[in-house]
Amino acid sequence: MSQIAINTSQNVNINFTIASVGERMLAFIIDLLIKVAYIVIVFYLFFNIFDLGYLLTGLDQWSIMAVYIVLTFPVYIYPLVLESLMEGQTPGKRLIKIRVVKIDGYQASFGDYLIRWVFRLIDTSAAGVIGLISMIVSKNNQRLGDIASGTAVISLKNNINISHTILENIKIDYVPSFPQVIALSDNDMRIIKDNYVKAIKVDDRQIISKLSEKIKSILKLETDPKMTERQFINVVIKDYNYYTGKDT
Repeated sequence: MSQIAINTSQNVNINFTIASVGERMLAFIIDLLIKVAYIVIVFYLFFNIFDLGYLLTGLDQWSIMAVYIVLTFPVYIYPLVLESLMEGQTPGKRLIKIRVVKIDGYQASFGDYLIRWVFRLIDTSAAGVIGLISMIVSKNNQRLGDIASGTAVISLKNNINISHTILENIKIDYVPSFPQVIALSDNDMRIIKDNYVKAIKVDDRQIISKLSEKIKSILKLETDPKMTERQFINVVIKDYNYYTGKDT
């Protein structure tokens, strides 16, 4: 499998395995089956269970089409809503263990998902041929929506899991210091811990210092002058695990 090196704001590269075209197609098929099942159920309820078909009698073609659009509207916004709520995943992506991420290393925003959704109209045109060709010829298996939004789809298999690397042992009587850490996402914390662990291994004090300042800037924290930068980052990681309930 090909990999992508995501450059974080601290200029540290983290390698991720790119989701293959086959994995993305399989996730797409699973999501498609879910959407088809929804349409079948909704139309069955509308026409058979509630017997509301008579409401369409006498309506012109445009009005009938409008009713159908309202009934099937969730299908159209399915990827946008679910990727936003599930942090870059849909049920299909979750089953296949793939996820949408920003190439700059941060969690994709609603705006990014919106761009991907808009370009889906182009990517899925001609029976999906355009999106398929784009994924095959692009460097990181990106469809047009990914390229436009600066995102890529990574595989979470083989222990490459966003939550896995943020786990930290904390004692039962642990007392947190910075409740502001709840403003961070799992992806933010993964980046912080990955960079910190790498910097510790090579004793890169410059990276540790930049990372410490970045965290303080984002969370607007004032720390005890006696607390070293390493101690501060350790506390931030433990506090995040404490407040989010992530422990080993």
